Amino acid sequence: MESRSPQLQMCIDECLKCYQSCLGMAMGHCLERGGAHLDPAHFRLMIACSELCRTAAHFMLTGVPHHQHICADCAAICRQCADSCDPLDGMDECAAMCRRCADACERMAG
Repeated sequence: MESRSPQLQMCIDECLKCYQSCLGMAMGHCLERGGAHLDPAHFRLMIACSELCRTAAHFMLTGVPHHQHICADCAAICRQCADSCDPLDGMDECAAMCRRCADACERMAG
């Protein structure tokens, strides 16, 4: 098995953490809080963010060379998700995780 660069491994880790954070917050915190937390645009964005993070990690783990394109898209969605989480109570950690993932994905995308 080919060894991964530290930068690639860090991006995989950040994507998997963001996947877990967004999906967990959407299915737990947002569903329980209701109101603005369940605004369709916000909730769909959280689900899309979690899935794109999972997909980006998958592409990097499998060594598909197109991961750079996926990472660029992932960074954009993560930033949108973070901005959507910012005004909502209890979403600070999720927003921070999205921004860390976006930073890592931007570096990976080149």
